[in-house]
Formats: sequence, C-alpha cells, structure tokens
Amino acid sequence: MRDFACPNCGQRLAFENSVCLSCSSPLGFSFGSRTLVVISDFAPSDAAGRLGGIVDGLRYRLCDNLHVARCNWLVEIADDGVDAARRGEGGAESEGSASKPERRRSRWRLRRRSGRANSALVAPAPPAAESGPALCESCRLTRTRPNDSDTGGLEAFAEAETAKRRVILELAELGLPITDREADPRFGLAFDLLSSATDQVLTGHQDGVITLDLAEADDPHREQLRVEMGEPYRTLLGHFRHEIGHYYYTVLVDDEARERFVSLFGDPDADYQAALERHYADGAPAGWEADHVSSYATMHAAEDWAETFAHYLHIRDTLDTAAAFGFAPAGAALDRPQLGRAGFDRIIELWLPLAWSLNMVNRSMGHVDLYPFVLPEPVLEKMRFVYELCATTSARLGAAPRQQPAA
Repeated sequence: MRDFACPNCGQRLAFENSVCLSCSSPLGFSFGSRTLVVISDFAPSDAAGRLGGIVDGLRYRLCDNLHVARCNWLVEIADDGVDAARRGEGGAESEGSASKPERRRSRWRLRRRSGRANSALVAPAPPAAESGPALCESCRLTRTRPNDSDTGGLEAFAEAETAKRRVILELAELGLPITDREADPRFGLAFDLLSSATDQVLTGHQDGVITLDLAEADDPHREQLRVEMGEPYRTLLGHFRHEIGHYYYTVLVDDEARERFVSLFGDPDADYQAALERHYADGAPAGWEADHVSSYATMHAAEDWAETFAHYLHIRDTLDTAAAFGFAPAGAALDRPQLGRAGFDRIIELWLPLAWSLNMVNRSMGHVDLYPFVLPEPVLEKMRFVYELCATTSARLGAAPRQQPAA
C-alpha cells in the first residue's frame, strides 16, 4: 500500500485519511482511480482540475459508513440527485439553500441503520441516489454488522472494515474478479461481521460468505488465541486474506487446474470434519515445516491453499509498499503485470532479502519478526501456482484500467 498526497497542498497522507492534515480539504478515496481526491464545493473548471484530483461535491460524496466504519471511500451520486441538488430540490443543498459548511455536513451525514442493514449490491457501484444509502464498493459487500446499540461491537466493526478495504483494493490491483451476492446469489462474495462477545460467531467461509469474529479486533483476546494456538502471526488483515483465499479457490481452480492443485495441496474433497478433529487432537505432523507455510496449513488441502493464498497477498502488498517508498524496485508494485514463471521468481528474489531486512529492523526495536515464516521450495511451488492462477485470470479478464472520477 503506497501513501498519497493531497491534490490541493501536497501533504503526504495515508490510505485512511478523509481530511487533509495540512489544509483541511475534505478527501475521498476513489476506487476507480486508486487515489485520494479532494471533494470540492465547486466543480473544477477544466480538465486540468479533474486530472489534479478535484471532484465536484455535488456529484461525489463520502460513503455513508464514514463514521460507523471509518470509511473514506468515494460514492458517486445518481444524476437525478445531482440535478435536484443544482435546482435546490432536496438531496445535497444548493448554493441558495444552505451555507457552504452546511452543504458539506449534509454530504457527510451518517444514515444510521441497525442490525442486518448493509445489503450487498453490485460492484462496481452504480451512482447512488441522494435519498437512499450511499455505500462504497467495499461496504456494499458487508451484509451483516453489529446493531447500532452495540458500541463495543461497532468499534471492532470499524477496525475490521479498515482491514477489509485494504484487501478489496489489493484484489482489484491484482485484477481478480469480485462478484457479489446480487450478481451471484448462491456463491457471490459477502461478509458477515459480528462479535462472539454478543453472538455465536465462528470465523470461516461458506459458499462465498465470509464470517469474521469481531472479537479478533481486541488485542488481548487475539494475542491470547495466538499464543494458545502456537501461531507466530495473527491479525484481522491476515484473517481476511485467509478466508478470501477459500472464496478464490472456487473462482480460480477450475477442472483444468484441479489436477495440479491435487498434486500440490492434496484432495480438496477429503472429509473436512475428520481432518479438523485429527488436527486439534494430534497437532501438526513432525517435519511439517518442510512442506507447509504454517502448522494450520497441514490440517486439510483447503486450509493449505487458503494459507498459501494469504501469504501471497502478504508478500505482494508488502512489496508494493516497499516499492512505493524506494525499498524495492518499481517492478515489484502491484500494478505491474508479471506473467509466467520468471515473474514469480522475480517476486521471490525481491521478497526474501526484504523480509530478512525488515525482520532485523523489528529486532532492533525489540519487536518480534515482521514476517516470522520460512518459505521452503514446496511452499514456493504452491505459491507459484497461486500466482499463475491469479495472473492468468487477470490477463484473461483484462484488469480494469484506473479511471479518474469525472468532475
């Protein structure tokens, strides 16, 4: 994940910023152009203004989950809403009906909902009518969240949504398809985000629905589980990357790829419950480090795939960040297409010394290793398979070009 610059003053900003820390300009993240833009009270007057990252505040607004999920992603307002706003007929207030600060607040107003309120819609998002909920491409994928009265659950929900937006953006950068439940009601992607503190929740994936226990947002709880389960790494972001790996097995591994999958990971149709019981009764087999990226990956072929997929996302995003800050060559960035075995070899060639150096930096600060994993050759072959499926799928679909929001 690279950092960003304010189009108005040049201040360096993070992916999560919704206001410039220097000039106080209101900002929104444009999923289409993969950049932060200034939301202006007045439309840019020419193409230069548009290319400079300024959008019309009557046509674009921040996601309605700005407060509840700390979401800073941009949503386009439907043409009828824009026309009504310019005429002063409801929606965003017109120049004659409200002062500038009032208009800005109206665009940022949170429409609070309770219970199962965030129904998944088609992504990429169509323009949202001003009279209804305006949710971004990431928030539309979440179909269940804590009730408005659950303050602790909502705080954890915001943490989880912040991690989820990073994953959704990385998937888009890799050119992978994101199909929701409206486009595919049986197997489309959706998220149920609830806490085991108030509900019976088990993190997992089934038929495109990813369930995440929001209790994982609590640092002491998550650390206790990490220690009890003997894991070197456990984060919200890691959970999302693992579970979305299960989803992409159904997307990427077709009949043609299945034989290769079985040769690398094992039988995906083996009895999962029996494997689960065996794993928690006996633990990982001796010498598992020679063939698996984690002990959990030894449980079942499906978990081996999901763990490997998650590590592929770990590596690609971290290399992308390193390239943005000059720690790795520009060719390591996510938006650089890399096909064939040589492309994966280059990724690993860049990753291994970077991971080593970052681990040494962490040790210098008294922290545990940033990437506490070893990648033996069998694991690299599995990851190469993930890479090739992702790369060929992206090439076949034709990754959507980045588009600047219209003024």
